[in-house]
Amino acid sequence: MSPSEKKQTYATVIEQVKALLADETDMIANMANVASLLHESFGFWWTGFYRVEGEQLVLGPFQGPLACTRIPYGRGVCGTSWQRRQTVVVPDVEQFPGHIACSSESRSEIVVPVFAGNAVHADATCAADRQVVAVLDIDSRYLATFDDTDRCALEQIAEILAISY
Repeated sequence: MSPSEKKQTYATVIEQVKALLADETDMIANMANVASLLHESFGFWWTGFYRVEGEQLVLGPFQGPLACTRIPYGRGVCGTSWQRRQTVVVPDVEQFPGHIACSSESRSEIVVPVFAGNAVHADATCAADRQVVAVLDIDSRYLATFDDTDRCALEQIAEILAISY
């Protein structure tokens, strides 16, 4: 997919996410639809969510092969994204210290934190205190799949999802 096709596909997906989530407040249903939409639109290897439960991430709705069920805080790419409270883009998972290999076919990865509530309406001092409630994890079979276009679009999608939380 060319860079312009990728941007256009994300623009379409973002509008679809807004429509899908507009009248639905159940987070699991919303995560399931977002994972499916992203997976089908881009053909990623694995697309899904891990939900924060205490001091670990627990597998949520996903599309793709079997996955790790629980990930400790700060471990692997998902736990690191949660700990840092920011998106982590990994061009080569073999080079990421502490990478958790749920599948040997995964070559690159992006993980985006999902925060509770809506940043647009949050007080600036409170926005920094927003709780991470989940992470969106996407794996590719190819090296260096994810770039700034993916990061920006997926962060927008995570923010739309947060509104329904």
